[in-house]
Amino acid sequence: MKTWGRTLTAAGIHGPRLRDDYTRQRSLVAAYRRHAYAAVRLLLPAEVVPHVIAATAFMHHTDTLLDQGAADAGDAAGGYPAGEDVAAWQKEVADALASGESGHPVLRPLLHTVSVHPGLKGHIEEFLAGASLDRDFTGFADEAEYQRYVDAYALPAFMLVAGLVLAPEAGSGPGSGPAAGGRALCRAYIDGSQRLDFVNDLAEDLRDGRLTLPAEALERHGVSRADLERGRDTSGTRALLAASLDRARHDLLAGRRLPGFAPPAHRAFIRAFVSLEVLTADAALAKGTAVFGGSARPAVSAALGVLLREYGRRGR
Repeated sequence: MKTWGRTLTAAGIHGPRLRDDYTRQRSLVAAYRRHAYAAVRLLLPAEVVPHVIAATAFMHHTDTLLDQGAADAGDAAGGYPAGEDVAAWQKEVADALASGESGHPVLRPLLHTVSVHPGLKGHIEEFLAGASLDRDFTGFADEAEYQRYVDAYALPAFMLVAGLVLAPEAGSGPGSGPAAGGRALCRAYIDGSQRLDFVNDLAEDLRDGRLTLPAEALERHGVSRADLERGRDTSGTRALLAASLDRARHDLLAGRRLPGFAPPAHRAFIRAFVSLEVLTADAALAKGTAVFGGSARPAVSAALGVLLREYGRRGR
């Protein structure tokens, strides 16, 4: 805890309530994204760590509201107020951004982070604008619908963190020069990451009534929704999963160029972040149709190897 206290101080977070808010967010993120949290703590400079955690926790809280509905969101999001409606949450966030004030324990640290990193405000607004698409969709008819989802929701969600760790020009909106190149790489990377998540969480999403693989892809491989719901191990389901994961892995590898758009002190974190996701894709490929029984995860030894290697390369 003393180390965490020094991290908060290095980030300019001094008030007792605000320090408590960031500490609560830290516990939440550490619980549900252990590898990512370890990479943040080990590989990013102390002054940016709490801000990345606040942005990640806000994204998780919003995503929980969208996925599980208001009745479950409070319990699932670490004990925060239950009964929040998605539309009401969007308004509350918009009002908080406009006024710079909020009594919500998720928004108080986020607003402080926005005051330190003003460019984050635009990413938050873009993320919220696409939230209804995630809330309302039950499946994709084709690849084009999936790509619209990536543009409207997945990419803005990713930019909440990418905008903090990439150089400002790389995290800005579409344009010419380095800004366009950095955002294009973010787009390619999150396309792969989202596709990986949809395969890895396929069984859970189907139980929630969402088919996250495009219907045209199922048809192309001769697979029915019932095949996936029942976890059938057929040549069609194997081919469908392998094709989706191969494409995801190809896009993830584009992320290996992202460190070139980041300050030197942030590059080890980005390299680790990308490597861990590629390891997850490899684990999912190796697991095959067994992902119907649960998500794939990289071997602990492999994940630790990535973190230790990049810890030794910090600043380079």
